[in-house]
Amino acid sequence: MIVVGAGPTGLTAAALLARHGVDCVIVDRRPAPHPQPRAVHLDDEVCRILASIGVADEFTAISRPGQGLRLLDADMRVLAEFRRAAAAGRHGFPEANMFDQPDLERILRRKVSVVDGVEATELTQHGDHVRVNGERFEYALGCDGANSFVRKAIGASMRDLGFAQRWLVVDIDTDKDLGQWDGVHQVCDTKRAATFMRVGESRYRWEFRLQHHESAADYQDLARIRPLIAPWTKVEDLRLRRVAEYTFRAQIADKWHENRVFLLGDAAHLTPPFIGQGLGAGLRDAVNLTWKLAHVRDARLPASVLDTYQIERLPHVRTMIRLAKLLGVAMTEGGEFGNLLRRVLMPRLHLVPGLRNRVLSSETPALRRSELVLRPRFRRGLAGTLCPARNPDQLITVTPESHPDLADWLRKGRARAAVVRPDGVVLQSV
Repeated sequence: MIVVGAGPTGLTAAALLARHGVDCVIVDRRPAPHPQPRAVHLDDEVCRILASIGVADEFTAISRPGQGLRLLDADMRVLAEFRRAAAAGRHGFPEANMFDQPDLERILRRKVSVVDGVEATELTQHGDHVRVNGERFEYALGCDGANSFVRKAIGASMRDLGFAQRWLVVDIDTDKDLGQWDGVHQVCDTKRAATFMRVGESRYRWEFRLQHHESAADYQDLARIRPLIAPWTKVEDLRLRRVAEYTFRAQIADKWHENRVFLLGDAAHLTPPFIGQGLGAGLRDAVNLTWKLAHVRDARLPASVLDTYQIERLPHVRTMIRLAKLLGVAMTEGGEFGNLLRRVLMPRLHLVPGLRNRVLSSETPALRRSELVLRPRFRRGLAGTLCPARNPDQLITVTPESHPDLADWLRKGRARAAVVRPDGVVLQSV
C-alpha cells in the first residue's frame, strides 16, 4: 500500500495501517519535513486517534489545553466569553488542545518510515492493483493536500461551498509572557476581523482578515506587524517565525474514492478555520478508512464496505464545514450593520439556554446510516456516535457487565448493549 503525502493525515493513516498489520510506503514530494507551523488545534475526539497509535503521552507533552473562546468588538471590548475547563473530557483528553504542527509531525514520524523528496507524478489503476510512478501497490491513499495530484489522477474535482476569505497568518515566538488570557480571542469586525491564540509556552498566533488592497507582502517584518498586534502586546522581544497569506475556503471533492484509490484530508475537503476542525477532519478520515482497508485485505469484510468511507465521512465533513462557514460569516461579515448587530446580540448569548455548552462541546455529529452504521430510522440511538475513550483493535460488544465504566453512557443512550467498531464508532445498539 502507498500513502502519498507525509503530513499529519498521511502519517496517521500509515501508523493506523501498521497497527492493523498492514505495511505501507509513504512518499512526500518535499525533501524534508515542512518546518513551518500550520494547524494548531485538535479536539479530544481526535486525540484518541493519536492515543490509538501510541503517541498520547508525547502529544500531551507538546500541547496545552485550550481555555475557551472570547468574542471581542473592534475596540477590544468583550462581547461574550465561553470559558472551558482544562480537565480531561469524556475521551480522556482536554476538549481543546493547542500545539505546533512540526512537533506533531516529528512525533508521528517516529512511528513510520517516510521517503522524502519523491513526488508522485503518475498513477494508473489495473483491476487488482495500482501503479504509482511505475511501482505496484494494492491501494493508494492520496493525503497530498489541497493541490492533490492524486485527486486529479482519479478525475475528482473540488466543489465550492461559497466561502472564500483572504487572511494574514502571523506566528511569533517570545520568551516573555504576553499576559493575555489563554483562550482564543476572536475580534468580530467587518473591517479587520482577527484571531489571537497562545499555541505553546513561547509561541503565539495572530490571524487578520486582509482587505482587498492588502497582501502578505505588506507585512514582512515586525515593524509593519506591530500595529496589528498592538492591542495584545507591547513586548519588544519578539521573534517573527512566519508570515503567510491564506485564502480560507469551504470545498469538498465530488468523489473521494475510485476503485483502489482514496482521498483523505485536504485532498478531499477544505474547512474554514473558525471551529478548528481542519486537521482533525483529515485524521478522522484516516481512522475511518484504515481499519476497513485492513479488514477487506484480510477478507474479514467484503470489498463493498470500502464504499462506506465516503458515505460516512462526506456528510460529517459537510456538516462541520457548514458550521465553520456559519460562524465565520457571523463573526466577520455584514458591514457596519453586522457590527452593530453583534454588539447588541453577543452580550446576550449567555441568556440562550444550552448555548454555552453547545459552543464549548467538542462532540461532533453521529455518522449517517451505512453498511457499517445500523441506525434506527425513527428514533435516536448510539449507532454512529463515538464510544467514550475506546478505539479497540476489533469489533467489541459493550454491556454494563463487560464495561461497568460505560454503564451510564449506555443508559443515557437508552441501550442495553452496543457493538463498537475498531475506530470507536458504534455500529449498532440495542
